[in-house]
Amino acid sequence: MAAAQPAPIRLVAGLGNPGAEYANTRHNAGFMSIDALAQQAGVSYWKTQLGAEVATISIRDENADTGKREVILVKPQSYMNTSGGPISKLCQLYKISPLELLVIHDELDIPAGDVRVKVGGGHAGHNGLRSIIDRLGSRDFSRIRVGIGEPPGRMPVADFVLKNLSPQEAADFAITCANAAEAAALALTRGTIFARDHVNGASAQNGKH
Repeated sequence: MAAAQPAPIRLVAGLGNPGAEYANTRHNAGFMSIDALAQQAGVSYWKTQLGAEVATISIRDENADTGKREVILVKPQSYMNTSGGPISKLCQLYKISPLELLVIHDELDIPAGDVRVKVGGGHAGHNGLRSIIDRLGSRDFSRIRVGIGEPPGRMPVADFVLKNLSPQEAADFAITCANAAEAAALALTRGTIFARDHVNGASAQNGKH
């Protein structure tokens, strides 16, 4: 069971698949959102560390000794199904607990274009989340869920999430991922509970579920 008020976030991981063939797909919502967050923060340098692309940003934190908190941005490069490996290694290296971890991922069970914040929970069949839970031995990390909706007709889920987006779909998806980045920034600066209540509440007011 996740704590009612998680600790301040120290690591944000966006889930996706490395490689140009996956760059323009729904399953890369986490990568796209992390890139948007990094751009907002002025990140200019990524390094490869423990099977992931890693960058560091600094945000205001009046409770920190220096008035700032270092936050690690992570894009695992081990493919979705084994995302938990690099993330768990980085958490171990930097002594980051599950309560200090925020994961951004695509979500079939949320309407396309919607963004939700969640604290703790299961994996709901998402292989990236399953891998993280298995490797961390905990479900108590927070999530930014990027809605992609259900596949049309009888299209298999794998085909839907890995299908290249059309130009219009890509434009719409970029806006959704930018919104996810904003939600992540809110979680970093105001806490995940505040972000959840603000972001999810706004979605409800817009008629989304």
